[in-house]
Amino acid sequence: MTRLLAELSGPAVAETLTADSVVVIPTGAVEHHGPHLPLVTDALLAESLARAAVDQGVAEGLDLWLLPTLTYTKSDEHHWAPGTMWLSYETLMSTLVDLGRSVAATPARKLVFMNGHGGNSALLQVANRELRRRFGLVTFSMPAGIQTAGTGGTDGADELGQGIHAGHGETSLVLHVRPDLVHMDRAERHVPEHLASLKYLGINGKPVSFGWLSDDFDDSGVIGDPTQATAEAGRAIFEASVAGSVAALHEIAAFRHRP
Repeated sequence: MTRLLAELSGPAVAETLTADSVVVIPTGAVEHHGPHLPLVTDALLAESLARAAVDQGVAEGLDLWLLPTLTYTKSDEHHWAPGTMWLSYETLMSTLVDLGRSVAATPARKLVFMNGHGGNSALLQVANRELRRRFGLVTFSMPAGIQTAGTGGTDGADELGQGIHAGHGETSLVLHVRPDLVHMDRAERHVPEHLASLKYLGINGKPVSFGWLSDDFDDSGVIGDPTQATAEAGRAIFEASVAGSVAALHEIAAFRHRP
């Protein structure tokens, strides 16, 4: 049986899903990823990883259902770059609420946003609570994959903890999933090295965050070093990401607010 929810009929949804079903919505983006990666990078990776995780989770006995990827999202940090398609936070929040309302009309009670774009993360956390309060859904958001900065050696060029966009990891993943869309001859290193020495402020895991646009650090919009990315590294990241996502989905399927 298909696990693509949109391929079912309406009556089949009502008959097949239960309160134990978990509905997964990948969230991506269409946005600038430098001269070497396609605009669709985040949506492509979110959907590819979510499909693989759902397939593996179902094989392991989970009742998972995949909805189509939410592709147009909050990408205003790349608003300056031609090709970026972005929604305001008001529009995206309204969309997430409407999707939650629609899921709540099915027998399923759990909804997971599998997110492939960092610009969506904070808003998805707000949406989790909004959907919980309004519709009684048990809601979750999780990364669609592992995005780590290159540390040198076999892990690509050292990105000094700053490789968060179109760098080694993301480029390697696209080389694994859709190598025909990658132009490695155009890949260049653009790492904001001056941030690496800061203890508190940063754009990747530091305790103090700040508002930024992707062209604040230089004109490329790339934040990382894709020059040593490989499909082999991408396959390893992809497989580890799927394994981690499936493990998380097992916990989500078993989760209760009270024991």
